Amino acid sequence: MKIAMAQLNTHLGDFKTNAANILKFSKEAVSNNCDVILFPECALFGYTPADLLERDSVVKEQTKVLNQLVKRLPSKIHIIFGAITHNKGKGKRYLNSAIVVHNQKIIKSFAKQLLPTYDVFDEERHFEAGDLNKNILKIGNKKIFIAICEDLWAWKELNPFQHVENPLLKFKGKVDITLALNASPFSLKKSSLRLKIARKCIAKTKSPIVYVNQVGGQDEIIFDGGSFALNKKGELIAQLPDFKEALSYIEVDQVKPMRTKRTSEYEELRQALVLGLKDFCKKIGMSKAHFGLSGGIDSALVACLAADALGAENVTSIALPGPYSSKLSFNLAKKLASNLGTPFHQVNFNNSYKSLVKDFELEFGKLSFGLVHENMQARLRGDILMAFSNFKNSLLINTSNKSELAVGYSTLYGDLCGGISPIGDLTKQQVVKLCEHYNKDEELIPRQIITRPPTAELRPNQKDSDSLPSYETLDKIVNKLVVDKKPARTATEKRVLKMLNRSEFKRWQAPPILRVSSHAFGQGRRMPIAHNAIY
Repeated sequence: MKIAMAQLNTHLGDFKTNAANILKFSKEAVSNNCDVILFPECALFGYTPADLLERDSVVKEQTKVLNQLVKRLPSKIHIIFGAITHNKGKGKRYLNSAIVVHNQKIIKSFAKQLLPTYDVFDEERHFEAGDLNKNILKIGNKKIFIAICEDLWAWKELNPFQHVENPLLKFKGKVDITLALNASPFSLKKSSLRLKIARKCIAKTKSPIVYVNQVGGQDEIIFDGGSFALNKKGELIAQLPDFKEALSYIEVDQVKPMRTKRTSEYEELRQALVLGLKDFCKKIGMSKAHFGLSGGIDSALVACLAADALGAENVTSIALPGPYSSKLSFNLAKKLASNLGTPFHQVNFNNSYKSLVKDFELEFGKLSFGLVHENMQARLRGDILMAFSNFKNSLLINTSNKSELAVGYSTLYGDLCGGISPIGDLTKQQVVKLCEHYNKDEELIPRQIITRPPTAELRPNQKDSDSLPSYETLDKIVNKLVVDKKPARTATEKRVLKMLNRSEFKRWQAPPILRVSSHAFGQGRRMPIAHNAIY
């Protein structure tokens, strides 16, 4: 049996585009004499559908396109792809299904059983569960087991989020191969975890597995692809590239084992963030972007990622010197923009700041310099950057990192402005290391940007360390409290926890954050603003 693995970048709700890609890849598979082609989970609808499923008209439109697609698909090949189908029984309205098309007819439809409700997932909200043990497809003399993503993930020793009984433990049938449709989000070290999950499945079913995963960015989530096939010994026999669409062919019983490809952690991280940023802009219809380039390390990394994602000519760097900005910061920002080849502009807001302070003090009296003045500066920068959005129809990219977001070291409507936050799930140390990765072959980012002490430059001689623990200490605490969800023990940890809780209202209003850790700020972390819980 020759199987085509079709790793698609789906467009949520763009059913005609998704159908066209399914048709294109299917025709290519036929021309290569394949018996089966396997696509990702929800390949026709896109993933995650979320509350688009509150609108039955949307699903009806997908069903209309589905019926049209079935009549256009090539014959003499079994085509398996994910779609949303109506549930004809009792319970929730829809099923997360794997559709099997042969000779321009839907011959089978299998429903996903395990519907995740943790982190970024909320599938029980709209889907009814299927029965995994009924997901058997016969093609010729081959018996095929069909699984949809989470159906394979209920191994509690590997997936601590999953608390339901593992349906695979009840699986007793004998099958020749397992085909898995997936929309599995990226996080660091996720690819090795997928292989462990697949090998657990092989040990139970005694069959090889073909695992096809979605690729592309969707809002905060990045899908990395990395589809693969393992033989019945659990040996890797095929692997598709990360972070791009691909089509590959495999005859499971006739392939020799191969070595797992290895990409450095920070190159993997770079590729993930570039894809996430590129697809976010593309899928909301924006081709131009800009950001405040301060001469600091966070905006330097954002500049590099944006240039990679959209092309340097399509991103604009804007320096925003204020009353406490140093000449060094401006020169470093200008040098980086020159290295990248991005358009560079300078807007000095000193006069605006003086006028704003004067107008404020006319009503409220003379103020000693303090937080009011610092935040005025930050918000004037935000005003200028948002004005450029209106002026050039350009997306403002936010430059906040995870460590700052955790403790609220940011100004609402100031440096928290933006349409997307590409580094909001990176700690400060990760920002530094990713900048060093960009410099591994040449000094793209001026070295002094990486080595100088971080500063917001909102008051004389300001340094981040005046207000925060060292970033080395802070990053460890953020990972402990946010990612690992462990309790605060030390005095410093309790201080950070207090800052974390007090700044929740800011994160609710922050831009979407590209998720690259196993637990990011954003839609996967639903913490209330007003609470008195001790944890």
